[in-house]
Amino acid sequence: MGQEFSADFANVVAFSNLMQAWRQAARGKRASYGAAAFEDRLVEHLLELQEDLATGSYRPGAYTHFVIHEPKRRRISAAPFRDRVVHHALCKVIEPIFEAQFLDDSYANRPGKGTHRAVNRLQQFARAFPYVLRLDIVKHFPAIDHAILLATLAETIRDPATLALAGQILASGAGVLDQEYTPPFFPGDDLLALCRPRGLPIGNLTSQFWSNVYLHPFDLFVRDELGCRAYLRYVDDFALFATDKRTLWRWKEAVRERLGALRLQFHEGSAQVQAVAHGIPWLGFVVYPTHRRVKARKVVQATRRLHGRYAAWQRGEISFAEFDASVQGWINHVRYADSWGLRSHVLEPFVF
Repeated sequence: MGQEFSADFANVVAFSNLMQAWRQAARGKRASYGAAAFEDRLVEHLLELQEDLATGSYRPGAYTHFVIHEPKRRRISAAPFRDRVVHHALCKVIEPIFEAQFLDDSYANRPGKGTHRAVNRLQQFARAFPYVLRLDIVKHFPAIDHAILLATLAETIRDPATLALAGQILASGAGVLDQEYTPPFFPGDDLLALCRPRGLPIGNLTSQFWSNVYLHPFDLFVRDELGCRAYLRYVDDFALFATDKRTLWRWKEAVRERLGALRLQFHEGSAQVQAVAHGIPWLGFVVYPTHRRVKARKVVQATRRLHGRYAAWQRGEISFAEFDASVQGWINHVRYADSWGLRSHVLEPFVF
């Protein structure tokens, strides 16, 4: 490349790293037009991308957008395949550095974590503490403030070239979710506050990772400043446990103020202190100290989806293996609850 870089950026633009990034970006997507076109002249495309990154001439492309409605309405923004290779290349280098800093009880989009381990951990806390405060953030991805995120990244990424690339990717998503969220005014705001760049495209690999980066200082606040011994988070859902209600009500106000400094707010209606014995809504389940149930809304959604897949198999539109994969995937999920009767009820109408 004829240029010298810091170790971090040299690792990002190394051909071997770009090749691995392509493999990850292409996994499960090789039949798509963008992935297939990139693979058609793979080495040439990777060398061109390496040159663009090395010379500073790389520019992210335009997103394409679509809306999904389950489990809830969300606007998904898909970057061009070439940019997705860059996202993977950057994350492969910087994510392990941040991963070493994150709290163990942050469970989303991390190696060895995930939904079911988060449910297990919540139930452990529910067995040890009588009261819980569960909160979730209003429009988390649309609300993330770019300036705050970039400053947080800069505290760990000291290499200017690597940080500049992260800034380019971040700036490419500015405005893509503006129609999804109107930010409130926070203390000290002026009329320019509404113009602050914000939002992480839902669908970017970097967005999932940067969500954890953005909320890591908040995680430390809950653990170190509030002194909460039983706290866990999954993306923008989090739960704090204590031995008395008064402590949790006090923590709720402290959390409100700390999230405000991050230009975030939680849903007031669901932010209630409750006894764990009443059941805790959490990631599609209702978790009790002694057992778990699948949320009724999730049962309705799964039933509708499986009936649709069954009808598609009956019409010959999908193979039995594809239908069976949907059934097995659902069973694998709900087996983390007390759901034997539920499984029999949902699957009973299907004739094989």
